Amino acid sequence: MCEECGCGEANEVEVEVEQDILSENNRYAAHNREHLDKHGVFCVELLSSPGSGKTTLLEAVIGSDPGLNISVVEGDIETQRDAERVRAAGADAFQLTTGGACHLDAKLVHGAFHHIDLEKTDLLFIENVGNLVCPAAFKLGAHQRWVLLSVPEGDDKPGKYPRAFREASVLVITKTDLIEHMDFDPDKAEREALSLNPYLKVFRVSAKTGQGIPELVQYLKQGVLSKKA
Repeated sequence: MCEECGCGEANEVEVEVEQDILSENNRYAAHNREHLDKHGVFCVELLSSPGSGKTTLLEAVIGSDPGLNISVVEGDIETQRDAERVRAAGADAFQLTTGGACHLDAKLVHGAFHHIDLEKTDLLFIENVGNLVCPAAFKLGAHQRWVLLSVPEGDDKPGKYPRAFREASVLVITKTDLIEHMDFDPDKAEREALSLNPYLKVFRVSAKTGQGIPELVQYLKQGVLSKKA
């Protein structure tokens, strides 16, 4: 995947292989969406750089007692740590470890569905491997992709990693309690993201203080209701 990873120039053979890989992935993604719709499950993929607060955001949503049955597919290169955190917060979780791959793909996620009780799930999160490059190329079948941008990362990330923001439905600016300590302009970050994707829904949240969590949870509930109708 040279074109996605930036590890070299792609020749014609590599481009053909990439197209085949993405075509097969999209087939599994469509199948995943069929499973979700059949069971009336609203699914959100979380995409971000490492350390932006994906798992912490999940803990905050679960801990807010939203009245939803929440399940999580966790993606990491190694360890069960994030799945353990999610279970401790009170949600069902299944950990996918890629063994070095920098992203989840739809086939991996399809396998995880066999370990999640979709009949008892209202809201399913797929937490992708921390990376703003490769995961953006692989659809997983989720109804929405959320991209997270944390205050410590800087406000210039949308322009530097445009594909992740162009293909997202929601931008969540996280760790807003740190703004006064960082050189981060949330308005600038939001403007740049919206210039790439004017349809983005934007939330500014702090899992530490609870800022923005109720509004985000209410948005999730609307998504869940749309799948139950």
